[in-house]
Amino acid sequence: MHKFVETRVPGPCPSCGTEIEYLYTTENIPYFSDILIISAICPSCGYKFVDTQLLKHGEPARHTLAVTSQDDLSVRVVRSMSASIEIPELGVRIDPGPKCEGFVSNVEGILDRVEHVVKGALLWGNDEEKENSAQLLADLARVKAGLLPVTLIVEDPHGNSGIESNRVINEKYEPEE
Repeated sequence: MHKFVETRVPGPCPSCGTEIEYLYTTENIPYFSDILIISAICPSCGYKFVDTQLLKHGEPARHTLAVTSQDDLSVRVVRSMSASIEIPELGVRIDPGPKCEGFVSNVEGILDRVEHVVKGALLWGNDEEKENSAQLLADLARVKAGLLPVTLIVEDPHGNSGIESNRVINEKYEPEE
């Protein structure tokens, strides 16, 4: 059973200063824990903010899923602000940075995020970067079509991320110092 709690807190928009509402929502995700979703939209300037945090701290963990068919695209993925995502077959690694936001998505949503960034390189990159970007976009399309199997790895030093599938391999993670 999902628990759902919602709290609204007024505060200034960090972009324009207009008074807006920050929505704090907690929800229970099966096999994980309670999560906190923080969101806000400014009607004046269009500023948007969404962040997701798991409300527990666990042991460092690595979650690995073999993505072998289109059915795997719908597998739920929870990424905290401290987690990295890797798809080794595509040469993709996303490490957390100072503006990293947590999210709840699925495998396809992660591929879409990668695709969005790669399309930017097509616009602004040099010839080699454009060629590599075009190849990566073609490979992403093959993964989405179920024609190219890949491995999705989520590593979290705080244990606040995961992949919701009975085929996921969960193991202890030793973060590099």
